[in-house]
Amino acid sequence: MSGVWSTYNKESRGILTWLSLASYVLTKVSVTVLAGGLALNTLLGINFWVAALALVIITAIYTVIGGMESVLKTSVLQTPILLLGSLVILWLGLRELGGWNAMMDICNAQPVNEYGDTMTDLMRSGQDKEFPWYGALFGSAIIGFWYWCTDQFIVQRVLSGKNQKESRRGTIFGAYLKLLPVFLFLIPGMIAFALTKTPDSQIGQTLAAALGVRPDGTVANPDIAFPMLVNTLLPVGLKGVVICGILAALMSSLASLYNSSAMLYTIDIYKRKHPETEEKKLVLIGRIATVVVVVLGVLWIFVIQRMGKSLYNYIQSVQSLLAPAIAAVFLLGICWKKTSPKAGMWTLIVGLVLGFTRLITMIINPEAHNVFTFIFNELNVYAFCVWMFLFCVVLAIVVTLLTPKPTEKQVEGLCFGTATPEQKAATRASWGKWDIIHTCIILAFTVAFYIYFW
Repeated sequence: MSGVWSTYNKESRGILTWLSLASYVLTKVSVTVLAGGLALNTLLGINFWVAALALVIITAIYTVIGGMESVLKTSVLQTPILLLGSLVILWLGLRELGGWNAMMDICNAQPVNEYGDTMTDLMRSGQDKEFPWYGALFGSAIIGFWYWCTDQFIVQRVLSGKNQKESRRGTIFGAYLKLLPVFLFLIPGMIAFALTKTPDSQIGQTLAAALGVRPDGTVANPDIAFPMLVNTLLPVGLKGVVICGILAALMSSLASLYNSSAMLYTIDIYKRKHPETEEKKLVLIGRIATVVVVVLGVLWIFVIQRMGKSLYNYIQSVQSLLAPAIAAVFLLGICWKKTSPKAGMWTLIVGLVLGFTRLITMIINPEAHNVFTFIFNELNVYAFCVWMFLFCVVLAIVVTLLTPKPTEKQVEGLCFGTATPEQKAATRASWGKWDIIHTCIILAFTVAFYIYFW
C-alpha cells in the first residue's frame, strides 16, 4: 500500500494516515467494543461497560506481550470455533422452524418497503430508504475496495506472507472465509426473525421479547440476534465453546487495531518528523497513540448510541463517508500513471471535508429540509457513496490535467503501466492454475448468491 501512495506526496500519505486513524475511532474500535459489550451482556449477564472495558484491557495486555504473532494465532484459533458454532446454530434453528423453506416463506412474507420488496430481496427498489439495488451492487463494492485493498488493518496481514504466492493464497483463502458470513450472520438473522413469527415455539417467544419485535415486523434490538440464538439454541457445553470463540474473535480484532494504530502513528507520522528516534521510544509512542485511539473509540460509543442505528447500518453509514475519496485516489494511483501528486492530495482533502460534513449533519440531524440537508443527511448512504466516488474520480482527473505529472522514474514499479520486467516475472511466477480455479469458484459462489436472493 505504501508503494501506491508513493506516487503521490507526503501530504497525501499524511492525510491518509489521519483518515485511517479516524476510521479506527469511528468504526473499528467503537463498534468492536460496543458489539463485545452487547454480546457479553446478552450471553453472560455482565454489565455492558464492565464487559466492554474488560475486553479492552485484557486484549491490550496480551497484545503488548505477544505482538502481531499473538494476533495471528488468535485468529487461527477463533475461526473454526465460530464456524462450528454458527453451523450448529444454523442446523438447530432450521430444525426448530421446520426447514429452509419454512424460513424463506416467513421472511418472504415480511414487507420491507412500500414498493413490494420483502426481507428476502437483495435487489430492492432504487427508492428503498436503506438498501436500494445500486447500494448492493456499487456502494458496497466501493466500501469493500477501500477496506480490503487499502486499510492497514488488512494490509498488514497480507504483508505478513513470506512472498507473493503466500500472500495471494492467503487472500484467496480469506475470500473463501468471506463467503461464510452469509451463514454466520445473514441466515441466522433470518432464522431469528422467522422464529419470532412462530407463536408455538417457546424459543420464538423468548427471541421476540428480547429482540423487541414490533407489530409491523421491525426489530428494536437487532444487534443481539446472534448472541440470543446462542443462548436459546445451543446446549450448555457448546454454548461455552462458542462464547470463547466470540471472545477470541473480538479480542483478535481489537489486537489487530492496536498494532495498526501504533504502526500508523509511529511510522507515518512521528518517525517522519523525528527520524532519529530510538526504537524503544517509538514503541512507547506507539502505545500512547494506541491508548488515545482506544479511549476516543470507547467515548464515541455514546455518539453511536445517540444516533439510534443498528450496528450494521451505522458502520455502512460511516464507511460510505470515508471510502469514496480513498478508493478513488488508490484506484487512479495504480491504474493511471499520470495521476499527479496534487490530485491525490486535493481529492483526499475534499473527500475528508465532505465526508465529515455529512457525519456531523447526521449526528445533529437538523429538522430543516433543503438542498444541503438532502445531500448531507437525507440522501441514502449508498447513493452518497456512489456519487461521492464519481465526484472524487472526476476531481482527481481534472486536478491531474491542471498540475505537473510525475515522471516515469518517480512511478517506476508503482503502477500497472510502469511495472518493471523483473516485477512482472516475479508476479507471474507466484500464481498458477489452481489460483485461477479457486478465484473462479469464489466468483461463481458470489454470483449464485446474488441470483438466489435477487
